[in-house]
Amino acid sequence: MESPGATTILLVRHGHVPGISPKKYRGRIDLELTERGVTEARKTADWIARHRQPLAVYTSPLKRCRDTGAAIAARCNVRAEILAALTDLDYGQWQGRTHEEVAAESPELYECWRTRPQLMRIPGGESLQELVARAADSFRLVARQHPRGTVVMVGHESVNRALLLQLLDQPLSAFHTIAQDPCAINEICLMSDGAAVMRVNQTAHLDTR
Repeated sequence: MESPGATTILLVRHGHVPGISPKKYRGRIDLELTERGVTEARKTADWIARHRQPLAVYTSPLKRCRDTGAAIAARCNVRAEILAALTDLDYGQWQGRTHEEVAAESPELYECWRTRPQLMRIPGGESLQELVARAADSFRLVARQHPRGTVVMVGHESVNRALLLQLLDQPLSAFHTIAQDPCAINEICLMSDGAAVMRVNQTAHLDTR
């Protein structure tokens, strides 16, 4: 249920894409949704349309998020708007490479990224501090534009994790501990006296036929 006088943000990860298994650092590569991803986006759109009445949909500029957001917007009869700050983490020299390849070539850096990600910058890419700053900006913008009602934000595993870390008051060192499956829904309620995280990584809606 939506809370009167509050903003509910449904933070969604895009649907399944190539490079999720085996894992690759996808980053800014503009991937298409797989057939599975298209189905996940449709099921997510159906769930949101049945249970919520969003005022708007905001998405990362990358196609996997745009297409997921477009499915939700069409099903809910609202507009989808691109928000550049929601784009995926810049993985620099690691982009397009598997975890195994990076671990073999740069074992110390890879170990640091997996265990102490707050202490490094990916070669040629972004730091977590930069990711968190722009993710927070996107969240503040959407909350300011919509002081009441429900809004959908469609982002990436990295961006969603960064937002949830801040809302849950967790350190950057916990970056890898938050699961974000394809088309997972996170629900955040913003009230005058603070924020409450109501759901994290909900995927039950994907089990429907």
